[in-house]
Amino acid sequence: MARGDLFAEIDPYETGYLSVEGGHSLYWEQIGNPQGRPALFLHGGPGAGAGAVHRRFFDPGHWRVVVFDQRGAGRSRPHGSITGNTTPALLDDIEALRLHLGIERWLLFGGSWGSTLGLCYAQMHPERVSAMVLRGVFLGRPEELDWFLHGLAQVFPDAHAAFAGYLPETERGDLLGAYLSRLTDPDPTVHLAASRAWSIYEGTCSTLLPTPAAVAGFSRDRATLGLARIEAHYFANKLFLPQDGLLARMHRIAHLPAEIVQGRYDMICPARSAYQLADAWPSARLTIIPDAGHSALESGIRRALVAAVEGFRDDR
Repeated sequence: MARGDLFAEIDPYETGYLSVEGGHSLYWEQIGNPQGRPALFLHGGPGAGAGAVHRRFFDPGHWRVVVFDQRGAGRSRPHGSITGNTTPALLDDIEALRLHLGIERWLLFGGSWGSTLGLCYAQMHPERVSAMVLRGVFLGRPEELDWFLHGLAQVFPDAHAAFAGYLPETERGDLLGAYLSRLTDPDPTVHLAASRAWSIYEGTCSTLLPTPAAVAGFSRDRATLGLARIEAHYFANKLFLPQDGLLARMHRIAHLPAEIVQGRYDMICPARSAYQLADAWPSARLTIIPDAGHSALESGIRRALVAAVEGFRDDR
């Protein structure tokens, strides 16, 4: 393995675009062993997109890894689009991609919003899932959204003050609505500035210790627009999740094996959700990383994620 227990950098052996309903074209790539056991990487956000580092959680000699950018995210087109961008649409996209690539079943790997989307997909298509590796669990409940928008001020008062302070004082009573109106404004000078403020807030709160490189990654214009606009759109629509919530549907995947990796000091997605998910999932094992926050790249979390994937390499 390479530094930090991740596997060596690797390029895809195949890439492409898949056209789906609503005028979206999804970027996808395959990495590793074309004859290997299939795995699907689900990025976070919504809207964050996938990067080259995400390929490195998997042994390329064993796994056939599919990575794709969800609607409006990363390299998918049109970038930052929220037209027809809903959770049910993303679930249809995953199935369309699975059929396009001729895959019967795959391991799901997802963190943050990726864990949400993975749970939704597995609950809808349990027969298509062999196992799951989840990180930084987000169940999309109202209290979790409220924590992100307001509760984080208890731990990151300076970051939250900058996040709220970007808006005129008269609009701070509805942070989400005020940001969404700017993020969807057609003027780039308006939506890019708002997207940087939103994304820097999230990046600042994502690691246990201050990590300037991570915040810089969140603040790049192309990365910020997809993340902030799509995330705010999903938040305003309660993530397009079923009214009864994901925990109420855990009986559909109770038999599926899963590894849940959670930073003890995850401030974006606090550990209570991961604990509640594991409590409702007989076949899941929860690993709490004592010295980590939310980011998948913090040392304890990335080691645990690699180990979790390796633990499933011989399962069928």
